[in-house]
Amino acid sequence: MEYEFIHDSLTGAASARFSMEHEIMGPWLEVEVGKNIEKINILLEVVDNIKERQQKDITITGMEYSLIFSEDSVQVFFNRDLEEVERAYDSEIEQGINTDYDSSTECGVEDFRELLIKWSNFIK
Repeated sequence: MEYEFIHDSLTGAASARFSMEHEIMGPWLEVEVGKNIEKINILLEVVDNIKERQQKDITITGMEYSLIFSEDSVQVFFNRDLEEVERAYDSEIEQGINTDYDSSTECGVEDFRELLIKWSNFIK
């Protein structure tokens, strides 16, 4: 996952730019996390719980985006697409189909954890 963090020289706002495959991660970081260290800490705790197998298959619904944590990956979706994605996912499991969604992305749990730590360091 390739990305860069940028500070707007006029407003001081932090933004994130990701490669095309993961570009939804940028707006997710900006809208759902922003400069809120508490949210980052909560997400890091969820990641740790997933990695330690204390919890599995967690969905966190934000204002505009949702996260789905599984044992080895984190998916980001627009909220408006989440219900459709969940229905399609259930159907895929039954049929063994793999569908690509334009308005979502997926990364490994460890990559997501690293992203959160780097974002936290960037916005401080």
